[in-house]
Amino acid sequence: MKTTPKMLAFGLVEPVTFGLILFLAAGTFDYWQAWVFLVVFALSGWIPSIYLMRTNPVALERRMRGGPAAESRRTQKFVMAGSWMTLASMLAVSALDHRFSWSSVPTSICILGIILVAVGVTVMMLVVIQNSHAAATVRVEEGQTVISTGLYGIVRHPMYSGNVILMVGIPLALGSYVGLVFVIVGVAILTFRIRDEENMLRAELDGYREYTEKVRHRLVPYVW
Repeated sequence: MKTTPKMLAFGLVEPVTFGLILFLAAGTFDYWQAWVFLVVFALSGWIPSIYLMRTNPVALERRMRGGPAAESRRTQKFVMAGSWMTLASMLAVSALDHRFSWSSVPTSICILGIILVAVGVTVMMLVVIQNSHAAATVRVEEGQTVISTGLYGIVRHPMYSGNVILMVGIPLALGSYVGLVFVIVGVAILTFRIRDEENMLRAELDGYREYTEKVRHRLVPYVW
């Protein structure tokens, strides 16, 4: 499949899937937070993807190869399955929160959540722009080198940092405090993924061990 139609298909799969989960769980289409979340999430990914399609289609192709089946390491297959299940649960529980009014989230907090969603997705896409070998799977590509500038000069795994921002933003954007419970699960899974990934990178990527001595923090600056 050529990059353009593949990107269009890839760009629709997540918003459509997320929408099905949200509106089925909410039991209504009268859910403005869900509509705004879906639009912001989609646009935040589509705009950088269009840029990549024109400037670095290979990097975009790598980004589109994701999910448990695409992982070459058994550990990461389980990690990715857990990540997707956590995300689906976060969406469903947040929508159920809307349906049964478990939380009372002010509009201002929903807007803050929407901003966090946009920032999180944008950070993840900027990582792909800055590092053409940044993929959705854990592997070392032929010719890959260590990137230590840009976002990689702040933390060693900026894509996962963007993922954490996104995870915090999703329940708030959807008007749910209950959904934030899944942020704890999601961060725990990311932590496990990072530790396994770094073991591989130290063993297989030249210069990575020296990079870890230069950039000390993995996920959050001055924290971890």
